[in-house]
Amino acid sequence: MATTKAARAAVKNDLNTLKDDLKVLGTEEKAALKEKAAVADARVRAKAAEAEAKLREQAGVLRERARGYYDEARVKSQEYYDDASERFDEAQRYLTERVQERPLQSTAIALGVGVVLGLLLAGRRR
Repeated sequence: MATTKAARAAVKNDLNTLKDDLKVLGTEEKAALKEKAAVADARVRAKAAEAEAKLREQAGVLRERARGYYDEARVKSQEYYDDASERFDEAQRYLTERVQERPLQSTAIALGVGVVLGLLLAGRRR
């Protein structure tokens, strides 16, 4: 019986030693995992910062490209406006000259156009 008690005590000691060893290993693994997580977190943050820098750079490039398109469109629209304004002025001068050359004919044409427009508009109201 003495050997059984001694064996039980030895097994109990072994179990307690195993429990202590498992606790120590668990603590060590926990610390190692925390360290790995911190390293991974640092890598992720570095990659995120790098990606953010690249995105900011691309945004700057796109902003400059858009500004160029805007300036080009502004210049083109000014050219179109100037061209249309010039053509309108020419048409106005031409019309004024023709009316001054033939005032009676111009008045008759204007009267005829007015009557036709009046009839068209009156027909829509009925």
